[in-house]
Amino acid sequence: MPIEQKGTIPINIVNFLAHIYLSGDDPLVTLGNFIGDFVKGRQAENYNSKIQNGISLHRAIDQFTDNHDVVLESKKRLRSGYRHYAPVIVDVFYDHFLARYWSEYHSTPLPEYTNQFYTSVRDNYEYLPDRARRMFDYMSNDNWLMGYSQVEGIRQALGGMSRRTKFDSGMENAHTNLIKDYDLFKMEFEDFFPSLISHAQTFRNKWE
Repeated sequence: MPIEQKGTIPINIVNFLAHIYLSGDDPLVTLGNFIGDFVKGRQAENYNSKIQNGISLHRAIDQFTDNHDVVLESKKRLRSGYRHYAPVIVDVFYDHFLARYWSEYHSTPLPEYTNQFYTSVRDNYEYLPDRARRMFDYMSNDNWLMGYSQVEGIRQALGGMSRRTKFDSGMENAHTNLIKDYDLFKMEFEDFFPSLISHAQTFRNKWE
């Protein structure tokens, strides 16, 4: 769901780490997945086949996530306090758990993995739409992907999003919900994420 914003970077593009992780090992597929929200409709046809695959994968991940029963439960818990911003917050919470327990999902340490990603994007910088370039510069300079592993990083991320919303979102306070119901959100993430991994792998099998 698009969210109103003051700036030029959509604030609903938040579950970066999950999208990157689910892309597999091909840097161009990963790049396509990374820019998926910045490429609308048939604009994808302007890219090579690997980047197109990544864009398609991004959309498949979003559709699967948005309609999953476990994710809907996480959103429901936040809906009364944050209304249509609840999906944004859940995305951030889930990226937190992926970052926090990264070693359970990938053999490469998270600092090394994120640096490899930043380097790969810089090597293919010419493919990024203008808004994606601005967002990537913020992301890499402040190392958002590592920041998500700590609750303080989540507080900062949600506070930054809140400042960019057109209306009062209350997201600057949402980290308190994570603290309060930490074990419950973690359980829901652990219940949901393996099914998303399987869904993404099945989708990638079409071209791998």
